[in-house]
Amino acid sequence: MGHLTREQILARKTGRGTATLPDGSTVAIRALTRDEVLQAQESGRSTAERDTFIVATGMTDPKLSEEDVAAWAGSGDAGDLVAVSDAIAELSGLKPGAGKDATKSPAGRR
Repeated sequence: MGHLTREQILARKTGRGTATLPDGSTVAIRALTRDEVLQAQESGRSTAERDTFIVATGMTDPKLSEEDVAAWAGSGDAGDLVAVSDAIAELSGLKPGAGKDATKSPAGRR
């Protein structure tokens, strides 16, 4: 890897991948930006609110609002949201060992 230029740095995109739910179905996700991570960690957010924000922000297909994710959390299997939230956190570099599994982001970073 060579030295990046200003233009290359500003053109970089977040990593993309998929999250697999316990039943084997998948959703499309992307990594959170640094600003989004800081927003998720704002004081006053409960753990549930933080997770809802992470899933609503990082899940790209289907795209759900925070209200949709909260409704899913209230009626769906707990494992569904954990799988999506964990995959987004790993892709975003927020978990130990994140970024080491190339299968999480087939397109890679550009």
